[in-house]
Amino acid sequence: MRRISSRTTFFNKRVFPVIWFGFLAFFVVGSSFAMIAKGELQMALLLIPTAMAVFGYFLMKKLVFDLMDEVWDDGDMLIVKNKNKEDRIPLSEIMNISYSYFTNPPRVTLTLRHPCCFGTEVTFSAPISFIPFGKSPIIDELILRVDAKRRG
Repeated sequence: MRRISSRTTFFNKRVFPVIWFGFLAFFVVGSSFAMIAKGELQMALLLIPTAMAVFGYFLMKKLVFDLMDEVWDDGDMLIVKNKNKEDRIPLSEIMNISYSYFTNPPRVTLTLRHPCCFGTEVTFSAPISFIPFGKSPIIDELILRVDAKRRG
């Protein structure tokens, strides 16, 4: 078995949001104490971090929170893990592979013929390449193997 999902998924899903929202909360609390000490109210110091938190949440919800924790290639099937769930997806069950390598993190979406425990779409982060905007050879190989299963 080999891992075909990025090893940075844990950081992207669990650590970075804590850092992002923690920094914004720290900034708002610190600014609030400073404003109270001076006796003046600066709405921009409260509205801008709030807007950044809302924007960050929706961006992370769209690009990060739906990613599977791990995806492993086990020959004729993929083993998908997310939180405490695990499912096996035969390559013949994959109808389409959408690979978006211009996003950060790069996303791979598998559309399935029949739903698994994660639904009809399974999304994970592709391994990060050192070549900016470069395709992952692991995902390209997976696409070819799924196509060969479909034909055979």
